[in-house]
Amino acid sequence: MMQEKTYILLLLCLPFSLGLSNQTLNNSINTLPGCPNKCGNLAVPYPFGIGINAGCSIDPWFDINCNTSFNPPKAFLSKTDREVIDISGTKIRLKNYIASRCYNNIGGMTRENIVEVDLGTSPFSFSNQNKFTVVGCDYFWLMEGKTYISKGLKRFIISQGTFLNHTKVFSYNPCGYSFLGEQDRYKFRVADLFNPTFAQRILKTVPLVIDWVIGNQTCVEVQKSSDFACQENSICVDSDTGLEGYRCNCSNGYEGNPYLRPGCQDINECENNPCHEKGICTNTPGGYNCSCRRGYIGDGRTCIAQHSNKLVVYTGLGTSIGLLLLLVVTYWLYKVVKKSNKHKRRQKNFKRNGGLLLQQQISTNEGLVDKTRLFTAKELLKATDQFNESRILGRGGQGTVYKGMLSDGRTIAVKKSKVVSVNQLEQFINEVVILSQINHRNVVKLLGCCLETEVPLLVYEFIPNGTLFDQIHDLNAEFPITWSMRLRIAAEIAGALAYLHYESSVPIYHRDIKSSNILLDENYKSKVSDFGISRSIAIDQTHLTTLVKGTFGYLDPEYFQSSQFTEKSDVYSFGVVLVELLSGQKAISSSVTEDERSLATRFLVSMERNCLHNILDPRILEQDNDGDIIGVANLAYGCLNLNGKKRPTMKEVAMELENIRLSKTPASAQRVSRVINTEVGSSLSMSDINSTWTISDHNSSLSPDTNPLLHDTV
Repeated sequence: MMQEKTYILLLLCLPFSLGLSNQTLNNSINTLPGCPNKCGNLAVPYPFGIGINAGCSIDPWFDINCNTSFNPPKAFLSKTDREVIDISGTKIRLKNYIASRCYNNIGGMTRENIVEVDLGTSPFSFSNQNKFTVVGCDYFWLMEGKTYISKGLKRFIISQGTFLNHTKVFSYNPCGYSFLGEQDRYKFRVADLFNPTFAQRILKTVPLVIDWVIGNQTCVEVQKSSDFACQENSICVDSDTGLEGYRCNCSNGYEGNPYLRPGCQDINECENNPCHEKGICTNTPGGYNCSCRRGYIGDGRTCIAQHSNKLVVYTGLGTSIGLLLLLVVTYWLYKVVKKSNKHKRRQKNFKRNGGLLLQQQISTNEGLVDKTRLFTAKELLKATDQFNESRILGRGGQGTVYKGMLSDGRTIAVKKSKVVSVNQLEQFINEVVILSQINHRNVVKLLGCCLETEVPLLVYEFIPNGTLFDQIHDLNAEFPITWSMRLRIAAEIAGALAYLHYESSVPIYHRDIKSSNILLDENYKSKVSDFGISRSIAIDQTHLTTLVKGTFGYLDPEYFQSSQFTEKSDVYSFGVVLVELLSGQKAISSSVTEDERSLATRFLVSMERNCLHNILDPRILEQDNDGDIIGVANLAYGCLNLNGKKRPTMKEVAMELENIRLSKTPASAQRVSRVINTEVGSSLSMSDINSTWTISDHNSSLSPDTNPLLHDTV
């Protein structure tokens, strides 16, 4: 076999050991009939047997030679001729081997003993209950066999050497020793360094532990063979040494020699009385049963007198009922306190969010009773399934919109703002009152609000068909909007904004007109949306200076520079929406150069260079609507005038769009068609573009200078 070498250098005058695990197992001692069971003081259990080839063992390797020349006789393992000290369970202990080397005072070696043990093909191997021990100074030892001592070791050789021929340590350590022996059997003494009887003491007190197995097959293999050694009521266990072979153990509840017929015998567990003192133990094969004596009840391990049983039952029942009642009362109190705290918190939120002010305004204005509804937090939590993520319709910079369904079956949209400033709450309540009174078919209806939550919630009617933005820019839409639909939608938006500017109870500027804030209902009718917190201004003001709010691409450049928002700022934003409808392009594009990112800028340049056709949506050019297109282009051009005073009012825009929708001018349409399809450089003439806006109906009671309610979008 391949040999590995381990060099162990002893630098200190102390023993060096390789520790191994411990395992012991005891079996009853008996032999085959007619065979001696002892050699001197040593009991020899089967499968070992005394006598060479006497048939007393299971295999010649297990023969024990009993040498009667000693007094008392000594047992030797016949095949190895080594004295057997003990046989127990799956191990035997042999008289040990010890390697040594001694020197005289001038460094001359006086004695050397090299140990070599080879168990070869025997069923034996060195146990891991052994450890390698070295005693001495100025030595190194060589142990051949394995780099570590483990189960299954079959062969080892121990030799040693010196560095200085022991000349430096002779006075207290003339000899060095090394041996493989049972762990915990040797304890180092300083005298061992110079005691000449050290080797004899080790041979007497530290045996060599040997593992043994039966045969060279596994349990699965040998159970099919007539040589199977395990008898009744025993189990076969494969060798755990890493070598082939097996052992036999008695089954649980049995004892005896598992190798001898008739096998292991049942243990009478009742002899140790494992049951209760008032119980009865009944032995069974491989086990036992416990039962209680008459007058007692229980499982035999615990027995209770019957006369005290009722008291125990009643006591246990009463305790259980008491605990149950305590749990019920505790839970009820918890729910009551939780409900009370929730109610107090909602009342606190209601007052903090201006609920009392809103109730006062509703009570003093009879028209608001049916128009402004105060929803409870419980209603909206139920409607939105606890504001479930799956109910989200959209997210914005200031909040999230959820889809919900009220108990009456109405579908709603609930806007949950991220934050509302405390100093704006009174203005917020005024805005709720104002928006609740808006009643226009093209404005999303505010149904009410909830003030019981951390931030106020606004409740709107639900619009099912998404946004105008989605309809314009989804090239794969199943039902793309036609030019006539686009023109109608534009007219509806303009009419709604004109209503907000001039016909609502208090003029309102939207401040964030864009295609994504225009919703489409089931009939693709437009609805202006995203009304959040608004603020009123003094009646004699024409504008309000505020922080710039809005969406890049739709924002009025004049407002952006001055921070002064006027009604014409909404007109500019609407002009961008008109260009979106004409071009099918987004207000801000990331696929062009920085200077051309703005759709409004590209449109104005196209108009000024007489090449409108370059920016128009091919989907509308395919339809016979050229006259309407040029009219809307003229209108959009006016709305995007960088000088706000030169822009038309929303009322003028609405009227112009209605005129375009109702106009019947085939000849003009044919002329415009030719203009649009002309090559670059000979298309639309600037003389066709009217930037001066006059409409006969200027006698309205509301003029463009009427002070509006400025709208801060959320």
